[in-house]
Amino acid sequence: MFAKIFATKKLAMIKSNPFKFGSVVEEPYFTNRVNELQQIKKLLQSQNHLILISPRRYGKTSLMMKVVKTLDRPYIFLDLQLVTDVADFAVQLLKRVYRIYPFERLKHLMKSFRIVPSLNVNPLNNEVDINFQPVSSGLPILEDVFNLIETLGSDAKRPILVLDEFQDINRIGRGLDRQLRAIIQHHKHINYAFLGSMETMMRDIFEKKKSSFYHFGQLLPLEKIPHDNFYEYLTKGFGNKCTYAETISTEILKITHCHPYYTQQLAFTVWDNCDGKLSPREQISKAIDSLIQIHDMDYERLWQTQNQTDKKVLIALAGHEQNILTESFNRKYGITAISTVFSSLKRLMKQGYVNKSKSNYELDDPFFAEWIERKREA
Repeated sequence: MFAKIFATKKLAMIKSNPFKFGSVVEEPYFTNRVNELQQIKKLLQSQNHLILISPRRYGKTSLMMKVVKTLDRPYIFLDLQLVTDVADFAVQLLKRVYRIYPFERLKHLMKSFRIVPSLNVNPLNNEVDINFQPVSSGLPILEDVFNLIETLGSDAKRPILVLDEFQDINRIGRGLDRQLRAIIQHHKHINYAFLGSMETMMRDIFEKKKSSFYHFGQLLPLEKIPHDNFYEYLTKGFGNKCTYAETISTEILKITHCHPYYTQQLAFTVWDNCDGKLSPREQISKAIDSLIQIHDMDYERLWQTQNQTDKKVLIALAGHEQNILTESFNRKYGITAISTVFSSLKRLMKQGYVNKSKSNYELDDPFFAEWIERKREA
């Protein structure tokens, strides 16, 4: 009887899966980042701007959303990867402005626009559809929208404008970084946050003296979550679900190297399929098998798109080889020059498949690394 009551209580304690990945993460799934949260919050409470850099899936967006939601101020978030050209940049920004400011106020202020857009409310989603008449250049439209946001701000309530994947700025329009800097450099009632996943490109924009955005804001590189903080978070999540929570947490972090996205993904899969009859390593191995099976076609397609040098570099990184920019590495893999390997690494980093750690290069996805190893051993 008592055993049955105890089991019922224990089951009641087991709630939904405590791990989350693949979208913006909020409480209770948000992990650590205490120091970064404080740094960003203090910065956005000043007159300064933020440049936040990290590889993809490190949690930049989640971190920014958590910060802005603690501040009683309007904010606009736009991912530049989704923007097609300069005019579309203006349209996407203006749509987001309409979500947070009263229609009548905007209607009055937009009378000063050089090109007045046509506005229609979409009855399906209650969104405002915005169209500008065809123009040879979208720059005047973009300038008017940025200046509108500046006009809407005040000393007491500055809007926060977050531009994600900002390294795409010159893809949207040639020389747009220089033109945008000329537009926003005099703004006093907006805090800008520029997020980017391509470190080299972002540093070129914000740290090269000849760049238009040279030292425009405070640069904050976002690192992996510290091991001890992630370990504590994982053991708490596994505490009422799996036995040996400490061992499982340790083994997961050995595999993911504290990568925020893949740690959450593996933890989610282990938790979801927790089996008390299996050892911690067997449970983790089973979870990895499941993830590789799910992504097998994606990995196959990714592999087939690489040239021979890229494949050799991926094989080496999957095997955790160190110091790959050496003559010995070239001899082992039959590559003629170190510069060829370096070009391959730059290409793979730009594609998001490889990250540069403090000591070396590593594959972003540990399960893709496992897929490569298994395919070569089959």
